[in-house]
Amino acid sequence: MKIITDEIDIKTSKRLEIIDISSKIAEIVKKHGIKNGLLNIFTRHSTSAIVINENESRLIKDFENILMKIVPENETYGHNTIDNNAAAHLRSFLLGGSQSIPIENGYLDLGTWQSIFFVELDGPRNRKVKITIMGQ
Repeated sequence: MKIITDEIDIKTSKRLEIIDISSKIAEIVKKHGIKNGLLNIFTRHSTSAIVINENESRLIKDFENILMKIVPENETYGHNTIDNNAAAHLRSFLLGGSQSIPIENGYLDLGTWQSIFFVELDGPRNRKVKITIMGQ
């Protein structure tokens, strides 16, 4: 069994942004020639998240709206006295920083409508996402 690490760079352009990174992840699997195994995607930033869901534009907008409704930007949060991004940290707590996906026959074994998203919660920024693959 091989253990491979790689990463992708993501440049975000908005405070809250949801970016489909599925094709970038699939390219990494292909590049390393892994046929079967497990892939883990991890964001190295505590104000971002990794999620899996359907890539449908209205759903993405609904997701952005619900994040803003559940954790509003303009609340009085204790952490804002440090660097004014508490809402981003709190949203990240709710979403999570990693996902694991099976690899079968050289492909990500995602459901029919599933895509992998990087969720920027404190942008715009330059970000790095770590990829770890265990397989053969």
